[in-house]
Amino acid sequence: MAIANAVSSTNDLQPVTLTKYLVRQMMKQRRGRGVNISSIIAQTGFSGLSVYGATKVGLKGFTRSLSGEEGRAGITVNCVSPDHMLTDMTRGFETAKLESVKRRAPLGLPDRGHAAHAVLYLLEPAAERTTGSIITVDGGAAA
Repeated sequence: MAIANAVSSTNDLQPVTLTKYLVRQMMKQRRGRGVNISSIIAQTGFSGLSVYGATKVGLKGFTRSLSGEEGRAGITVNCVSPDHMLTDMTRGFETAKLESVKRRAPLGLPDRGHAAHAVLYLLEPAAERTTGSIITVDGGAAA
């Protein structure tokens, strides 16, 4: 249970608490951008990661609800939801597991730059009318 509490605190409670303080300033300025990071596991599930998946679902719900609450104040709130990415961690997977992960993504596994680009888009002026959205960065794995 301690692990579940730690995961829940990290993935849900801490973003909500941080948002509480950041949104106050954004509301004073009548503008702002919030971008949460979820995971494709919130959409697809993954054996052995039920608590993690549940917290990421919660973060998506928080994003959508907050976008409606804060939109009238000129604040957009969105979420980027990546899948496995090419990182030192995934490169360290045993060969069979890495190949299984790669097969799910017809465009190939994304890297951190792909997820970062999605975040940057949501911060650009061109995204001023995008709110409550979940951008999936997964190389087509969940399609």
